Amino acid sequence: MKKILIMNGPNLNLLGEREPNIYGSETLNTINDMLDEKARSMGFEPVFFQSNSEGALIDRLHESRLDCAGVILNAGAYTHYSYAIRDAIAAIRIPVIEVHLSNVNSRDEFRRNSVIAPVCRGTIAGFGSNSYVLALYALENILGECHD
Repeated sequence: MKKILIMNGPNLNLLGEREPNIYGSETLNTINDMLDEKARSMGFEPVFFQSNSEGALIDRLHESRLDCAGVILNAGAYTHYSYAIRDAIAAIRIPVIEVHLSNVNSRDEFRRNSVIAPVCRGTIAGFGSNSYVLALYALENILGECHD
């Protein structure tokens, strides 16, 4: 089973209570439980990580190059200005899929710019928790996995 990292950045630990009109009512634990089941059915071993700290996210990205085949990353607000996370993604040389629950292009102007997108394999946004599921399918394709 190929191990994949599903990583969430700042404020995503508050899903379900934080701006539910934008992010929905599902908690991060609910999303992770759903992703755990889906990933395993696709032949992946998911590893989950969430931090509000930029440094912790960078450290885990660095570690992922040693123990994971790919990464699904919702970097939260760091998406728009963290060149350090961008550089960490570029350095690890495993596929990273950028995900967002909301359609960032229909929101505030500053949310329309992603500094990490150029070093990610792709971006999936606007489908709620299904953005993560679509990212699983993208990684499956990239890594050459087959459906069970």
